[in-house]
Amino acid sequence: MIFPRLVLVAGVSMLAACSGGNQYADLDAFVAEKRASPSGQIAPIPALKAYRAFSYSASGMRAPFNRPVDVKEIARLETASNIKPDLKREKEFLEQFSLDSITVVGTVRLEGVLWALIKDPDGGVHRVRRNNYLGRNFGKIIDVAENYLTVVEIVSTGGDGWVERPRSLELKVRK
Repeated sequence: MIFPRLVLVAGVSMLAACSGGNQYADLDAFVAEKRASPSGQIAPIPALKAYRAFSYSASGMRAPFNRPVDVKEIARLETASNIKPDLKREKEFLEQFSLDSITVVGTVRLEGVLWALIKDPDGGVHRVRRNNYLGRNFGKIIDVAENYLTVVEIVSTGGDGWVERPRSLELKVRK
């Protein structure tokens, strides 16, 4: 006898909850107002301007954040140093690429030695460590860390002299 009464009370409660009056009266009024207002025409899309490609021609120039080298300083470095690349040394594979075209993609530690993983422009990945060479300017790796490697290049001063130029390649992290 209790079960049928419980079912009857639950059914009446559900019907009362569903018939809760017009709780969307403000929304209905808004929609009716918008439908009653006159419809206008949408303005046409403006014509797009043709894209003009920009040709970057300063790639061979000095980077804007590097300090300009004074001619007197170059002459002093030429006479003061006896730095020369070893032209008789057999070139390593990564010396055929410029430093700007290769990237550090990771590091790995094997038998206590930290190796850097270098990706060449062709997509190949190579393992290098301290004292390996890379880049077109006789770049020798002098330090390998977890997130970068330091290279010292030997570049011509334009005359008969050579100077060392330190460079750093940072690990490229995917986002």
